[in-house]
Amino acid sequence: MRNLDHTELLTELEETLEQNLNRHLSMAKEWHPHDYIPWDEGRNFAAMGGDDWDESQSRLSDLARTAMITNLLTEDNLPSYHRGLADNFSLDGAWGTWVGRWTAEENRHGIVMRDYLVVTRAVDPVELERARMQHMTTGVDAPMDGANFLHSVAYVTLQELATRVSHRNTGLACGDEVADKMLARIAADENLHMIFYRNLGAAALDLTPDQTVRAIADVATDFAMPGLNMPNFRKNAMALAKYGIYDLRQHLDEVLMPVLRKWQIFERNDFSGEGEKDRDRLALFIDELSAKATKFEESRDRLLAREAARAELVS
Repeated sequence: MRNLDHTELLTELEETLEQNLNRHLSMAKEWHPHDYIPWDEGRNFAAMGGDDWDESQSRLSDLARTAMITNLLTEDNLPSYHRGLADNFSLDGAWGTWVGRWTAEENRHGIVMRDYLVVTRAVDPVELERARMQHMTTGVDAPMDGANFLHSVAYVTLQELATRVSHRNTGLACGDEVADKMLARIAADENLHMIFYRNLGAAALDLTPDQTVRAIADVATDFAMPGLNMPNFRKNAMALAKYGIYDLRQHLDEVLMPVLRKWQIFERNDFSGEGEKDRDRLALFIDELSAKATKFEESRDRLLAREAARAELVS
């Protein structure tokens, strides 16, 4: 079977897109960022006659602050994501309606998280703004060289689910009922977005199995979160993995495998020889990722045990 070009893919999948757009609009809950902010905790900073931030004002742990900043800066690069989605989808008809709707919904996430962090003085607003400027100026590259429509569908399916997991775990780590409720609301949005893209991916697999499984294998084996270019990302990502906000095991068990099972990648019988090669490449990667996850978990457990022992000696 020949590969379909961009225009052919959009045409063939337009009905699926419209069905899932209508489904999404019927299920998406209207919510307002201002309803999730404890405004009575707000007060002026020095420029308005108040006090500037210092760490003693934050009720979040170092881990929770790191996770919240990482999640917020990821949401901040929405203009880059919109541009990439518009380029790889379309702004015509229902495609454009979805791109606009998705962008509007995602924009709320950055609004509500920043308002919470500034009003509650959870983080240094000056450093947060500097990091936002740097991160947005750098922008976000395409998830991989040669990315196309099918790569984008595969990538955003995994990325939306990964973001849902990260937001929920961050909410739990905050130890703050307001933050937990806010991040649970954001995670619910991300889950609906994931379902939309996952359904589009399922239709693409039925339409052009070999072409789609190649894109899925490409994305899964080279996946990176869109915050990769933010300041201190690798250091912060290691801290989040160390304390269970988002690690290799969660990526494998809570993100990658559930999506692949839903797409029935390892049960399908409609791949040609080329498609089977890509499925085999994906299976090998999963085995390797599982081994890496186990190795990381063992190393992390030893490290945390040593830290706990040192803390006990000090106390």
